[in-house]
Amino acid sequence: MKSKALAYIAIALVSAGVLSGISCADKTTVGISGSPKGYDLNKPVKYYMPDELLEISGIAFKDGKGDSVYAEQDEDGKVYYLKLGEKKVNYTTFGKKGDYEDIAICRNQVIVLRSDGVLFSFPFNQVRSREAAGVQKLNNLLPTGEYEGMYADEKTGLLYVLCKHCADDKTTKNSSGYILALQPNGTLKQSGAFNVDVTAIQKLTDKKKISFHPSALAKNNNTNEWYILSSVNKILVVADVNWKIKAVYPLNSSIYNQPEGVAFDAQHNLYISNEGGKLSEGNILKFNYTK
Repeated sequence: MKSKALAYIAIALVSAGVLSGISCADKTTVGISGSPKGYDLNKPVKYYMPDELLEISGIAFKDGKGDSVYAEQDEDGKVYYLKLGEKKVNYTTFGKKGDYEDIAICRNQVIVLRSDGVLFSFPFNQVRSREAAGVQKLNNLLPTGEYEGMYADEKTGLLYVLCKHCADDKTTKNSSGYILALQPNGTLKQSGAFNVDVTAIQKLTDKKKISFHPSALAKNNNTNEWYILSSVNKILVVADVNWKIKAVYPLNSSIYNQPEGVAFDAQHNLYISNEGGKLSEGNILKFNYTK
């Protein structure tokens, strides 16, 4: 009887271990580690930026062409353009100094987002001019708040803007987003809203409670998924086309100094821009897509 009891105890202990292993395995499948399918977030090709783009923020491509990248930085009202791998950078001035956070190119219009929610638009054919003509300053389209992430859909002409911190948001529960429709004359009109469920993000992390502050936004047209960066949280969030959270991936601080911009090219390669600092240069990380 004693031997049978010991055997039962052993079986119970083994079963507990197996169940514990299953529990741990389940935990890793929810996306708190690793990389999105097709990318390796720990093995980028790194392109260092010239001094003018130390504080690089948003990045964009024209028609998904990866040969030239368009960017802005936190302090100057300038749109920069350069070929990755080259130190020479050119720019066009579109406005005064300010806290500019993201850039989009859609239907031959350049759109720049300022942190207070004010938007600037001008024709793309002005990019290679020293000073852009036809610049429109678009006020009162977004609620009062702080904004950093923006994405423009070339097919629909819709602009998606995600709030980093808005008065109406409880940043531990949701982040508000707004949809604007680009008009033929370069202006924008309100066209809807969306929400990012922060509680769903929290469930996929090891933290008991997070305050989510998104810094960049892009759509992966290969999978119809949204990629949302949060520099403060050092995470990449992936959501489906309807904004349902699918996965959360931590970003290694040794690679991602201050991730402020995200974009895809037509070949589905992923790009993340990092603001530099006293000991580091600004950079753009390229993650080659693999099937």
